[in-house]
Amino acid sequence: MTGDPMQRLAAWFASALAVRIVKRWPGIYRALLSHAERDGPTAPPARPILAPAFPCLAFTRAVVARILLRALAGERAVHIVDLGSGDPELWVPLLRGLSQGPDGPPQFRLTCVSARRDVLDILGHALVKEAEIMGMPFQFNPVNVSLRELTEEMLRLRSGETLAVVSMLGLHALLAEEDRIDADFGMIKSDSVKESKRVGEFLSMVQSASPRVFFLVEQEADHNATRLVDRFVEGLHYYSAVFDSIDAALGGSCPEERLALEEMFGREIEDIVSCEGLEREKRHERFARWAVRLAWAGFKPVRLWLNAMEDAKGAVEAHLRDGYKVVTERACTMICWHERPLLAVSAWSC
Repeated sequence: MTGDPMQRLAAWFASALAVRIVKRWPGIYRALLSHAERDGPTAPPARPILAPAFPCLAFTRAVVARILLRALAGERAVHIVDLGSGDPELWVPLLRGLSQGPDGPPQFRLTCVSARRDVLDILGHALVKEAEIMGMPFQFNPVNVSLRELTEEMLRLRSGETLAVVSMLGLHALLAEEDRIDADFGMIKSDSVKESKRVGEFLSMVQSASPRVFFLVEQEADHNATRLVDRFVEGLHYYSAVFDSIDAALGGSCPEERLALEEMFGREIEDIVSCEGLEREKRHERFARWAVRLAWAGFKPVRLWLNAMEDAKGAVEAHLRDGYKVVTERACTMICWHERPLLAVSAWSC
């Protein structure tokens, strides 16, 4: 797509509305989808926005990695559960940090949950290779299922291990439910926290495992409204900031990376605008609502350690272009583009 960031964003929203209209005729939609698949390569499955080129994620990774290193310092057997990111840019540096502890490297086991086999294969290969180079005792436990299918038995928890759990931009998919009837009747937007049985069960499962720390990183947006008009307006505000930040970071210097990022976010827009019911998985909600759900499940907020925060800020200062801001409030750190929060990072304990 050509034009300035807002023109490209408008094109994605127009395309999403067109898809929504065509879906009213399932036969035509399936025929068009089949034709597109024959004529060209299909887009990769939707994935969390963990592209290295998205600048504010450098800060997010640094915060998570440094606070994990602090929380796990001195432990001799460490088990970290990655709920869906499969991000080598996060886990390879963390593995290196653990190996440099004053008492030598601990026994480290990483469980990664992902519905994409290719993500697990790439991450496992990178980590095993790095562990061999450093002579670190390491086990990789790939779990090839979606979060909706995950059970506690699949995590292979062991007594004597210090557990940490990290969810990067994926937990909102569990909010998907069959709410087409509410959408058809145009239910009015509510600021109250809607109870989700699946999310409650999942968080209770995590809480019962007694992790030392549970990290939650989510988009700071409200794309889970029942009415399309509410999601559309909120999406315009949120993704205009996202597209503007991408253009400022990459501009004309890396057109291929910019297009790849915008395509990834464009698929999110299509999900938010064109899908309903269980098909709609990009149900982003703001931190305030996640905080309520976590409290219901028995979690308590952990203040992000000040020294680790300052260390993380310094580590990624060069990557944060003019326009990015970091705001810490209570137990949450927001990564913002100008005044618009994009991501919310929080830590929790049992």
